[in-house]
Amino acid sequence: MAVNISSANADLLTPEFSKIFYEQYGALPTMIPRLYDFVEKGPRGDTVKFSQIGTLADWTEFTGTVPYVTQSQGYDTTLTHKEFVNGFAVQRKLLDDDLYHIYSGRPKSLATSYGRIRETHGARPFNNAFSVDTFFYENTEAVALCSNSHLTTSGASTATGFDNLVTTAFSATALASIRIQMVQMRGDQAERIPIAPDEILGPPDLYEAVFEVISSMGKVDTAQNNRNVHEGRYTFYEWNYLTDTNNFFVMDSALRKQYLKWAD
Repeated sequence: MAVNISSANADLLTPEFSKIFYEQYGALPTMIPRLYDFVEKGPRGDTVKFSQIGTLADWTEFTGTVPYVTQSQGYDTTLTHKEFVNGFAVQRKLLDDDLYHIYSGRPKSLATSYGRIRETHGARPFNNAFSVDTFFYENTEAVALCSNSHLTTSGASTATGFDNLVTTAFSATALASIRIQMVQMRGDQAERIPIAPDEILGPPDLYEAVFEVISSMGKVDTAQNNRNVHEGRYTFYEWNYLTDTNNFFVMDSALRKQYLKWAD
């Protein structure tokens, strides 16, 4: 007669494992919800594709006829889902004989390692912002996220208003220059677009410098009592998963949240 025994049904005897894992995972600190817009899997399952339609040209004076303008098909971005895995095995007898309950708590470590790799991938677009990275995202423009070679599909000139690459070290002066560069960015028709820089993302190495610049009432490191134009204008996000000690990113929170996509 066949008999169901505990050694063949170990999972039924350890229901707390999944509970421990998800409790620990839910308590892990993460930057991803702050930065990303979450999306569901696409109809094909393995990929999600994003596209865009360009803007319309500015209005012109009416002289008797209406000039009908067209929009341009923009660039496409494909987000490819990838699978990641990790695991550990415990002998049933060892689990039963473990007087200190060490192994019954190991799912916490598995959740922690999952959280680390999730944050690592979340920081990937920023750590690879200066090169073309196609590990998760592939864009038909084929230009780095931060670049002075961005293009348009409309044929509009990109001579000015399309460069979002800055190589200057962080300082109050650099931040002022970057803000001017950002608010002068152009759209698909090379038209002026509303951009409001209000966030700075950087590594722990820049925490003190950024805090001083955006929190001081007066200009930093000057003898004059001039007001500091940056005070209170920016929210600083410190992320220790950014791998370069000097790189920082100035962002418009509304546009960043709209276009930075994440899928679990």
